[in-house]
Amino acid sequence: MIKVSVILPVYGVAEYIEKCTQSLLNQTLQEMEFIFVDDHGPDNSIELVQNMISDHPRKSQFVFLKPEHNLGAGMARNFAIPQSHGEYVAFVDSDDWIEPDMFETLYNEAKKNGDVDLCYCQAAKDYLNGSPTEILKNPTIEAGALTDEKRRYFLSNYVSLFWTFIYRRKMLMETGIRYPESRSADDSYFVTANLLLAGSTAHVDKPFYHYLIRPGSVCTTKDSTKYQKRLATFSSLMAFLKEKGVYEKYKEEIDFVYIKKGYFSSIFNYVSNSLEPKKETLKEIRQELERQVPGYKSNRYYAKKSSLKMLNALIECCPTMAMKAISIYVKKTNQMV
Repeated sequence: MIKVSVILPVYGVAEYIEKCTQSLLNQTLQEMEFIFVDDHGPDNSIELVQNMISDHPRKSQFVFLKPEHNLGAGMARNFAIPQSHGEYVAFVDSDDWIEPDMFETLYNEAKKNGDVDLCYCQAAKDYLNGSPTEILKNPTIEAGALTDEKRRYFLSNYVSLFWTFIYRRKMLMETGIRYPESRSADDSYFVTANLLLAGSTAHVDKPFYHYLIRPGSVCTTKDSTKYQKRLATFSSLMAFLKEKGVYEKYKEEIDFVYIKKGYFSSIFNYVSNSLEPKKETLKEIRQELERQVPGYKSNRYYAKKSSLKMLNALIECCPTMAMKAISIYVKKTNQMV
């Protein structure tokens, strides 16, 4: 029986993929499969992996898929999910790497708590430029059933660390949760949908996953239109959650996710990716917020965030000053948006 299937989209990562592959070969959990999705990249990444495993005892655990054309990371993961065979599914970006006991520890914790739908750990954010490693932490909630209280706490505090989770495959297939077609913020979509539709969870408070910040990665490539894809992602998320019948019950939390991840992140994304950002675009993004979350200023979570309210007031009354302040903040903090 395959306990965990790991899915890796591969595109232009020849410089990093050997370290990633070695960390998979080093996994202490034996009952695994590793699904590499060749997304029509420009280099020999796939060949490097195949050479590494050619004489390795775990060679039979490696599966290589190739869609007809480039899909992008999210849709490449979708392509592989139905073709996986593990009890749990996990995702690793092919320029990152993981600790040897990551999947054994997460799997055992999931089983110990009654075959939970989700089990997660923490992550380390590593920089190629020599900046100190940061620890990225998910909220801590008690293992077991995802009660209303736990969902609300996680949703109002989480960050989108989708690769820190293992997901029960049966749950993914039954709920139809997949990554959205838009190539931005698909991790936020996926994690939010899982937190709302999964029935139970567990966690291990250790940073098993190493998230590499490198030049040329998706999160560091400038694109002044990326904010439009982000808005499309969150529009799709709102529609999906309404279709699944969970929006009204968790409206405050879902709306707050949109306010933070849909609205403010789109503003930051646009400003940091534009040589000459325009205030008209900020107005366009705010109008989409007002369409998706009418009366957002009365949201109970937003109402408690004085920093967000002050920033939004600045965006509304002095957009030019707001754009300058955001640009300075992003450069100073090395924030990726």
